[in-house]
Amino acid sequence: MPHVGSEFAKTMKIVVNGASGQMGKALLEAIQKKGYETVAAVDKYGENAQWRSVNDYPGKADVLIDFSHHSATQELCAYAIAKETPLVIATTGHTDEELSEIHRASKTVPLFYSANMSLGIALLIDLAKKAASVFPDADIEIVETHHRRKLDAPSGTAKMILEGIQEVLPTKYGNFGRAGMAAREKDEIGIQSVRMGNVVGIHEVHLCTDNQVITLRHEAQSRALFADGALSAAEFLLNKHPGLYTMKDLI
Repeated sequence: MPHVGSEFAKTMKIVVNGASGQMGKALLEAIQKKGYETVAAVDKYGENAQWRSVNDYPGKADVLIDFSHHSATQELCAYAIAKETPLVIATTGHTDEELSEIHRASKTVPLFYSANMSLGIALLIDLAKKAASVFPDADIEIVETHHRRKLDAPSGTAKMILEGIQEVLPTKYGNFGRAGMAAREKDEIGIQSVRMGNVVGIHEVHLCTDNQVITLRHEAQSRALFADGALSAAEFLLNKHPGLYTMKDLI
Protein backbone atom coordinates (compact mmCIF):
# COMPACT_ATOMS: atom_id res chain seq x y z
CA MET A 1 0.00 0.00 0.00
CA PRO A 2 1.21 3.57 -0.66
CA HIS A 3 2.30 5.95 2.08
CA VAL A 4 -0.05 8.39 3.79
CA GLY A 5 1.20 11.34 1.80
CA SER A 6 0.23 9.77 -1.51
CA GLU A 7 -2.73 10.58 -3.74
CA PHE A 8 -4.38 7.39 -2.45
CA ALA A 9 -4.49 8.80 1.08
CA LYS A 10 -5.92 12.09 -0.20
CA THR A 11 -8.89 10.23 -1.68
CA MET A 12 -9.33 7.68 1.11
CA LYS A 13 -12.71 5.93 0.99
CA ILE A 14 -14.15 5.31 4.46
CA VAL A 15 -17.00 3.31 5.95
CA VAL A 16 -18.22 4.90 9.21
CA ASN A 17 -20.01 2.60 11.64
CA GLY A 18 -22.01 4.43 14.31
CA ALA A 19 -22.68 7.39 12.02
CA SER A 20 -25.72 8.61 13.99
CA GLY A 21 -23.94 8.95 17.34
CA GLN A 22 -22.23 12.10 18.57
CA MET A 23 -18.79 10.76 17.67
CA GLY A 24 -20.03 9.39 14.36
CA LYS A 25 -21.36 12.80 13.36
CA ALA A 26 -18.09 14.44 14.40
CA LEU A 27 -16.19 11.90 12.29
CA LEU A 28 -18.35 12.55 9.22
CA GLU A 29 -17.54 16.25 9.53
CA ALA A 30 -13.83 15.56 9.96
CA ILE A 31 -13.79 13.30 6.89
CA GLN A 32 -15.38 16.06 4.82
CA LYS A 33 -12.90 18.66 6.06
CA LYS A 34 -9.99 16.37 5.18
CA GLY A 35 -11.29 15.89 1.67
CA TYR A 36 -11.77 12.15 2.13
CA GLU A 37 -14.91 10.27 1.06
CA THR A 38 -17.51 8.60 3.28
CA VAL A 39 -18.64 5.77 1.00
CA ALA A 40 -21.03 4.35 3.62
CA ALA A 41 -22.54 5.94 6.74
CA VAL A 42 -23.75 2.99 8.81
CA ASP A 43 -25.86 2.97 11.95
CA LYS A 44 -28.07 0.31 13.49
CA TYR A 45 -30.78 2.86 14.20
CA GLY A 46 -30.78 4.47 10.78
CA GLU A 47 -30.77 8.17 11.65
CA ASN A 48 -28.21 10.10 9.60
CA ALA A 49 -27.16 6.83 7.96
CA GLN A 50 -27.51 5.11 4.58
CA TRP A 51 -27.17 1.57 5.90
CA ARG A 52 -28.24 -0.33 9.03
CA SER A 53 -25.30 -2.78 8.94
CA VAL A 54 -21.86 -2.81 7.35
CA ASN A 55 -22.96 -6.04 5.67
CA ASP A 56 -25.66 -4.11 3.80
CA TYR A 57 -23.04 -2.03 2.01
CA PRO A 58 -22.06 -3.85 -1.20
CA GLY A 59 -19.05 -1.76 -2.16
CA LYS A 60 -15.40 -1.58 -1.19
CA ALA A 61 -13.57 0.83 1.11
CA ASP A 62 -10.01 1.65 2.10
CA VAL A 63 -10.80 1.57 5.82
CA LEU A 64 -13.65 0.98 8.27
CA ILE A 65 -13.87 3.22 11.37
CA ASP A 66 -16.13 2.20 14.26
CA PHE A 67 -17.57 4.66 16.77
CA SER A 68 -20.65 2.63 17.68
CA HIS A 69 -20.81 0.11 20.55
CA HIS A 70 -18.55 -2.73 21.62
CA SER A 71 -21.33 -5.26 20.89
CA ALA A 72 -20.71 -4.68 17.16
CA THR A 73 -17.17 -6.07 17.41
CA GLN A 74 -17.82 -9.55 16.04
CA GLU A 75 -19.75 -8.25 13.03
CA LEU A 76 -17.11 -5.63 12.23
CA CYS A 77 -14.18 -8.01 12.55
CA ALA A 78 -15.91 -10.55 10.31
CA TYR A 79 -16.60 -7.82 7.74
CA ALA A 80 -12.99 -6.58 7.83
CA ILE A 81 -11.67 -10.10 7.28
CA ALA A 82 -14.13 -10.92 4.48
CA LYS A 83 -13.53 -7.60 2.67
CA GLU A 84 -9.81 -7.41 3.53
CA THR A 85 -10.43 -3.92 4.91
CA PRO A 86 -8.27 -2.23 7.57
CA LEU A 87 -10.29 -1.55 10.72
CA VAL A 88 -10.14 1.22 13.33
CA ILE A 89 -12.02 0.39 16.54
CA ALA A 90 -12.59 3.43 18.76
CA THR A 91 -15.18 2.04 21.18
CA THR A 92 -14.80 0.98 24.82
CA GLY A 93 -16.18 -1.58 27.26
CA HIS A 94 -15.19 -4.73 25.32
CA THR A 95 -15.69 -8.15 26.88
CA ASP A 96 -12.91 -10.73 26.93
CA GLU A 97 -14.63 -12.54 24.07
CA GLU A 98 -14.78 -9.36 21.99
CA LEU A 99 -11.11 -8.62 22.69
CA SER A 100 -10.32 -12.13 21.46
CA GLU A 101 -12.20 -11.32 18.22
CA ILE A 102 -10.08 -8.19 17.82
CA HIS A 103 -6.84 -10.14 18.26
CA ARG A 104 -8.03 -12.83 15.84
CA ALA A 105 -8.97 -10.31 13.14
CA SER A 106 -5.61 -8.52 13.50
CA LYS A 107 -3.89 -11.66 12.22
CA THR A 108 -5.62 -11.11 8.86
CA VAL A 109 -6.02 -7.33 8.50
CA PRO A 110 -4.33 -4.21 9.92
CA LEU A 111 -6.40 -3.30 12.99
CA PHE A 112 -6.03 -0.19 15.13
CA TYR A 113 -7.58 -0.40 18.59
CA SER A 114 -7.68 2.30 21.23
CA ALA A 115 -10.15 3.27 23.93
CA ASN A 116 -9.11 6.88 23.34
CA MET A 117 -8.10 8.38 20.00
CA SER A 118 -6.44 11.48 21.48
CA LEU A 119 -2.72 11.99 20.94
CA GLY A 120 -2.81 14.13 24.07
CA ILE A 121 -4.00 11.14 26.12
CA ALA A 122 -1.15 9.05 24.71
CA LEU A 123 1.23 11.77 25.93
CA LEU A 124 -0.52 11.87 29.34
CA ILE A 125 0.04 8.12 29.74
CA ASP A 126 3.72 8.48 28.88
CA LEU A 127 4.07 11.27 31.45
CA ALA A 128 2.21 9.24 34.08
CA LYS A 129 4.55 6.30 33.51
CA LYS A 130 7.59 8.56 33.86
CA ALA A 131 6.24 10.15 37.05
CA ALA A 132 5.35 6.77 38.54
CA SER A 133 8.84 5.44 37.83
CA VAL A 134 10.41 8.46 39.55
CA PHE A 135 8.04 8.26 42.55
CA PRO A 136 7.29 4.52 42.89
CA ASP A 137 6.08 4.88 46.50
CA ALA A 138 3.60 7.68 45.79
CA ASP A 139 -0.12 7.24 46.35
CA ILE A 140 -1.69 7.30 42.89
CA GLU A 141 -5.27 8.26 42.05
CA ILE A 142 -6.90 8.43 38.61
CA VAL A 143 -10.05 10.56 38.30
CA GLU A 144 -12.09 10.56 35.09
CA THR A 145 -15.06 12.84 34.36
CA HIS A 146 -17.54 12.43 31.49
CA HIS A 147 -21.03 13.49 30.41
CA ARG A 148 -24.06 12.02 32.12
CA ARG A 149 -24.89 9.73 29.17
CA LYS A 150 -21.67 7.69 29.23
CA LEU A 151 -22.48 4.05 29.96
CA ASP A 152 -19.23 2.39 31.03
CA ALA A 153 -17.34 3.22 34.20
CA PRO A 154 -14.48 3.56 34.68
CA SER A 155 -13.70 4.89 31.24
CA GLY A 156 -11.59 2.85 28.85
CA THR A 157 -9.06 5.68 28.98
CA ALA A 158 -8.74 5.43 32.77
CA LYS A 159 -8.00 1.73 32.32
CA MET A 160 -5.38 2.61 29.68
CA ILE A 161 -3.70 4.96 32.17
CA LEU A 162 -3.76 2.24 34.84
CA GLU A 163 -2.25 -0.31 32.45
CA GLY A 164 0.45 2.17 31.44
CA ILE A 165 1.47 2.73 35.07
CA GLN A 166 1.42 -1.02 35.69
CA GLU A 167 4.03 -1.41 32.94
CA VAL A 168 6.54 0.40 35.18
CA LEU A 169 5.03 -0.61 38.56
CA PRO A 170 3.73 -4.16 37.98
CA THR A 171 2.68 -4.73 41.61
CA LYS A 172 0.12 -1.92 41.45
CA TYR A 173 -3.56 -2.83 41.06
CA GLY A 174 -6.73 -0.83 40.40
CA ASN A 175 -9.28 -0.08 43.10
CA PHE A 176 -12.38 0.92 41.17
CA GLY A 177 -14.60 3.23 43.21
CA ARG A 178 -13.53 3.12 46.84
CA ALA A 179 -16.43 2.92 49.32
CA GLY A 180 -17.20 2.04 52.93
CA MET A 181 -14.45 1.28 55.44
CA ALA A 182 -11.66 1.38 52.88
CA ALA A 183 -8.26 2.37 54.17
CA ARG A 184 -5.78 2.73 51.36
CA GLU A 185 -3.58 -0.27 50.57
CA LYS A 186 0.08 0.20 49.68
CA ASP A 187 -0.09 -0.97 46.06
CA GLU A 188 -3.54 0.23 45.06
CA ILE A 189 -4.28 2.84 42.42
CA GLY A 190 -7.65 4.43 43.08
CA ILE A 191 -9.87 5.03 40.04
CA GLN A 192 -12.88 7.31 40.45
CA SER A 193 -15.60 8.04 37.89
CA VAL A 194 -17.63 11.25 37.74
CA ARG A 195 -20.66 11.62 35.46
CA MET A 196 -22.21 15.04 34.94
CA GLY A 197 -23.56 17.46 32.36
CA ASN A 198 -22.06 17.48 28.88
CA VAL A 199 -18.39 17.08 29.83
CA VAL A 200 -16.56 15.62 26.82
CA GLY A 201 -13.80 14.03 28.87
CA ILE A 202 -11.36 14.94 31.65
CA HIS A 203 -8.66 12.59 32.94
CA GLU A 204 -6.43 13.40 35.91
CA VAL A 205 -3.57 11.46 37.47
CA HIS A 206 -2.54 12.45 41.01
CA LEU A 207 0.72 11.23 42.55
CA CYS A 208 1.08 12.11 46.21
CA THR A 209 4.14 11.60 48.40
CA ASP A 210 4.46 12.68 52.03
CA ASN A 211 5.48 16.19 51.01
CA GLN A 212 4.35 16.91 47.44
CA VAL A 213 1.57 16.29 44.92
CA ILE A 214 2.06 15.95 41.17
CA THR A 215 -1.10 16.30 39.05
CA LEU A 216 -1.31 15.48 35.34
CA ARG A 217 -4.50 16.50 33.54
CA HIS A 218 -5.95 16.20 30.06
CA GLU A 219 -9.24 17.83 29.08
CA ALA A 220 -10.96 17.18 25.77
CA GLN A 221 -12.81 20.34 24.74
CA SER A 222 -14.36 19.01 21.54
CA ARG A 223 -15.28 15.60 20.11
CA ALA A 224 -13.49 16.69 16.93
CA LEU A 225 -10.31 15.82 18.82
CA PHE A 226 -11.22 12.11 18.79
CA ALA A 227 -12.48 12.20 15.21
CA ASP A 228 -9.17 13.66 14.03
CA GLY A 229 -7.32 10.99 16.00
CA ALA A 230 -9.38 8.24 14.37
CA LEU A 231 -8.52 9.62 10.93
CA SER A 232 -4.83 9.71 11.89
CA ALA A 233 -5.17 6.05 12.86
CA ALA A 234 -6.85 5.27 9.52
CA GLU A 235 -4.05 7.01 7.62
CA PHE A 236 -1.51 5.09 9.69
CA LEU A 237 -3.03 1.74 8.67
CA LEU A 238 -2.85 2.35 4.91
CA ASN A 239 0.65 0.95 4.43
CA LYS A 240 0.65 -1.55 7.27
CA HIS A 241 0.75 -5.33 7.31
CA PRO A 242 -1.85 -7.29 9.33
CA GLY A 243 -1.37 -6.74 13.04
CA LEU A 244 -2.79 -5.06 16.12
CA TYR A 245 -1.77 -1.42 16.41
CA THR A 246 -2.36 1.13 19.19
CA MET A 247 -1.61 4.74 20.04
CA LYS A 248 1.89 3.65 21.09
CA ASP A 249 2.58 2.75 17.46
CA LEU A 250 1.06 5.97 16.14
CA ILE A 251 3.15 8.30 18.28
